[in-house]
Amino acid sequence: MKTGLTLPQTGEQATKENIVDTAKKAEREGFDSLWVFERLLYPMKPKNPYPGTPDGSLPIQYQRVLEPLETLSFVSANTERITLGTSVIDILFHTPVILAKRLATLDVLSGGRVIAGFGIGWSKDEFQASNIPFNNRGRKADEFIQAIKKIWTDNIVEHKGEYYSIPPSIIGPKPVQKPHIPIYLGGFSPNTFERIVKSDSSGWLGVVAGPLEQLENIVTTMRDLAIKYGKNPDRFNHIVLTFPIISESSGASGTAAQRFPMTGTIDEIGMDIQRIKEIGISHIIFGYNFTPIGEDIDSMIRITKQLSKFAR
Repeated sequence: MKTGLTLPQTGEQATKENIVDTAKKAEREGFDSLWVFERLLYPMKPKNPYPGTPDGSLPIQYQRVLEPLETLSFVSANTERITLGTSVIDILFHTPVILAKRLATLDVLSGGRVIAGFGIGWSKDEFQASNIPFNNRGRKADEFIQAIKKIWTDNIVEHKGEYYSIPPSIIGPKPVQKPHIPIYLGGFSPNTFERIVKSDSSGWLGVVAGPLEQLENIVTTMRDLAIKYGKNPDRFNHIVLTFPIISESSGASGTAAQRFPMTGTIDEIGMDIQRIKEIGISHIIFGYNFTPIGEDIDSMIRITKQLSKFAR
């Protein structure tokens, strides 16, 4: 199982020095990937709750977030081999042509190191700020993925759809990776899993946000959908983002069944990582943006190095 970590992209830790330091040390230690996400704004009176916290409040770090593709472009120039991923970019805030060209340019400049993790967004405030209607997000996403694949693969690109239109055009550059940059879709709804299979995307990009049985059920669902649509289930991969919470003392009896996943001692979290690998996850990301570990680059690298041993 491959291992990656998030860059210090948010809050006071989001400096060019910290980003370069993290990227170079991660590559030197042999980690597989570096990841960023997209957050447009921190609404003072949110129209809908944040799904990542029990009370729906947004992390204060969202008040300062570096743009994802600019950050990865900067990292690309300061590294040579490590993969560069987005987890995730909310595609509906963009147009297919502009996002396709930006990602393809990054793929060219990095020598083919990009993974495109896409989402459809959840914040009504961000949709308002982007001047994009909140409704019909799934249908828009289906068409967006279809269009961006055309841009990356067709010599003459033409698209006439319900939401996007591209006149017959030559659009370059094309990505280094063939047939195109890997596309992973984030989300937990049945529509997301169907979208992945029907669009022949590379796979699912999720978050460990509950019992590992939920993760196992999703992997099973993806396999069943692939078989339903006559496709090879082994061609779809799975990436998960995790937020380890490290403690010095053992958790509840030290058993995974009695702990929230990815919490506890290094060895306890290692048990979770091994289980995640057994479930069929091919790539695990360790995120530290919202934890004390993320305030110290050396600690972040050291912990990731320790945890990565369990993924091998």
